[in-house]
Amino acid sequence: MVDLAIVGSVALDSVRTPFGEVKDALGGAATYSSYAASFFCKPGIVAVVGEDFPKKYLDTLKKRGIDISGVKIGGKTFKWEGLYEYDMNEAKTLRTELGSFASFQPVLPESYKEAEYVFLANIDPELQLAVLEQVKNPKLVAMDTMNFWIENKKEELLKVLKKVDILLINDAEARELFKTPNLVKAANSAIKLGPKAVIIKKGEHGALLFMDGKHFSAPGYPLESLVDPTGAGDSFAGALMGYIAKTRDPSEKNIRRAIIYGSVVASFDAEGFSLARMTSINMGDIEKRYSEFHGICEF
Repeated sequence: MVDLAIVGSVALDSVRTPFGEVKDALGGAATYSSYAASFFCKPGIVAVVGEDFPKKYLDTLKKRGIDISGVKIGGKTFKWEGLYEYDMNEAKTLRTELGSFASFQPVLPESYKEAEYVFLANIDPELQLAVLEQVKNPKLVAMDTMNFWIENKKEELLKVLKKVDILLINDAEARELFKTPNLVKAANSAIKLGPKAVIIKKGEHGALLFMDGKHFSAPGYPLESLVDPTGAGDSFAGALMGYIAKTRDPSEKNIRRAIIYGSVVASFDAEGFSLARMTSINMGDIEKRYSEFHGICEF
C-alpha cells in the first residue's frame, strides 16, 4: 500500500528561461509532487501518459520508489511549452497539447483506495470529486487548483473545498476565488467552507499558513542560482504532504515544519530544469538547507 496517493498530470515539458531550455522533458504536477514526496514516504500516482511517452521517464520514477501502477498508457502524452523571462514568477504558455489528458478519468488501484494521505493536484475539480468518492477513509486530503478552474468551474471547485483538509493555492488565485485583495480574509473565507488549513503560496516570497486561529509566514529560500521554477509549487506540495505522511502528525506545529521542508525541496527544484537538480540531492542536502531556515527565521 502507498503512504500518499497523488492524482495529477504527467507531462512532457518544453521550457525556455534566460538560463537555457529543454525540450520534451519530464514534467507534470504528479511527477514533481511524487518525486518530492518520495524523500519522506512511499507515494503512488494516478495519471495518464501516451504511447509516445519515453520509458526512461517511468523508470526514473520507479527507481525513486514511486508506485506507478496507477499510470495508464494510451494515445498521446500531454505536452506543455512555456517561456520565462527575467520575472521568473510567471510562465508564459506558448503551447498546450492535452492529448490523452483531455479525457483522463482517474481510477485508483485498489491499494491506493486505502491510502491515509491523498493529494489532489491541479486537475479538473470534477475529477478531484471523483477521486474522493474512491478513497475509503483518508486521514488527510490536500488539494491544489488554478485560475482556470476558478474562472470556469468555481461551483465544482467549492464542492471539493468543502471535502478536504488542506487547501493549497497561490496568492493571486486566493484573491480571485474569494474576491478580495486581502489574503487574511481570503484564507478565513476558505476555512469557513471546511478545510482545517489554508496554505497560500507566494512563489519566491515563501508561503503563509492559516490554521487554528493562527498564521505562520515562511520565507522563501534565497537562491543564487535560479534556473527554472517549473514544478516548484508541486514540489512544495509533494514534500509537504510527504512529510506529514511520514510523521503522521497533522498538527499546526508539524504543518509549519512540513511547509519548511516543502520550501527546501522546491528550492532545489528551481535550481535545474525538470528533475535534474532533485535527482542529484539526498536527505542530507535537504536537512542542511532545512537547518539554514532556522537562521533565516530567527530574530
